[in-house]
Amino acid sequence: GWDADGKGPNVWDTFTHQGGDRVSKNQTGDVACGSYTLWEEDLKCIKQLGLTHYRFSLSWSRLLPDGTTGFINQKGVDYYDKIIDDLFANGVVPMVTLYHFDLPQRLEDQGGWRSGTIVEAFDKYAQFCFRTFGDRVKLWLTINEPYIVATEGYEKGAMAPGLKEPGTGAYLTSHNMIKAHAKDWHSYDLLFRGKQNGLVSLALNSDWAEPLDTTCTADQEAAKRHMAFCLDWFARPIFIDGDYPAIMSSQISAMSKKQGYQSSRLPEFTEEEKMLIKGTADFFALNYYTTRKIKHQERAYNEPSFSADKEAEQVADPSWPVATGNSWLAVVPWGLRKLLKYIKETYNNPIIYITENGFSQSDPAPLDDTQRWEYFRLTLLEILK
Repeated sequence: GWDADGKGPNVWDTFTHQGGDRVSKNQTGDVACGSYTLWEEDLKCIKQLGLTHYRFSLSWSRLLPDGTTGFINQKGVDYYDKIIDDLFANGVVPMVTLYHFDLPQRLEDQGGWRSGTIVEAFDKYAQFCFRTFGDRVKLWLTINEPYIVATEGYEKGAMAPGLKEPGTGAYLTSHNMIKAHAKDWHSYDLLFRGKQNGLVSLALNSDWAEPLDTTCTADQEAAKRHMAFCLDWFARPIFIDGDYPAIMSSQISAMSKKQGYQSSRLPEFTEEEKMLIKGTADFFALNYYTTRKIKHQERAYNEPSFSADKEAEQVADPSWPVATGNSWLAVVPWGLRKLLKYIKETYNNPIIYITENGFSQSDPAPLDDTQRWEYFRLTLLEILK
């Protein structure tokens, strides 16, 4: 449904249609799983599974084709209204994500997440969604995986919008995403919470990091940096004090100085911004997939990059099982237990929703799917611990 019923183009439409092996076999998201036309089938599966909650994402460009409230696509509103109403009719709680990588192309053309104007545009979109669906939706996620948007979309260029701005792009976009999330939270708190009684957070993704050599101080510090540059990058400002982790700030500042920059490549929040950012999450939403072994890795610092700043290399442990046909994704359920413990102790014991989890196998996955159900069984046991 990428261009059906008045939907506008987003950065992933543009990215995949440009070809050039940006996506495996030059595939696009034009049809994908076909959820836009197969909602009734999805609903049957939801009922058959006996789900209590169903998480889905709104398409910004389906609701507001040019990214602004200047034109509202009623067919898009009707589509999501039906999903929410059908879930309610079947006793299923909707959890709704406002932004899941699909920035309207028109806003990207105006600078996207690198531009300060995106904060206001995102707030107007969020307020529209709160106003339109908030009478029924009580669990909101503003942004899904800002880490992925920043590093893959604006640092490496591997995902939409495909920009390669090493050492600067990821930090600038994350800075604006954090401010945009905080503004949305305050808008909900001020204008909607009293009547709607909902909760607002954002979905953060993180591996669990184990030092490769547990007796090596350099590897131990590298594992800490990995966590700081992944989870804490967003969690610390929002849940603790409105500012970036000290280990991250000092590392980037030192690297920037070596490279001849007058100031750090990591932008700074003003004191007023810090006050607005801290405490802007009503629960902790976590996307967890795997665990990494981390070793210290000194890199040449003459060319700025996110990986050079982090100085931590991810290493696969050959003893860990992996999903069939997917060598990079280690199946390590105990990593989730350690990560949950880390969040509990670091972020003042918040309510935690695990908003994504699982593993991908080679296509087609076997119908006799013993590896997957064994993974879920072990994962649930680790969560119980």
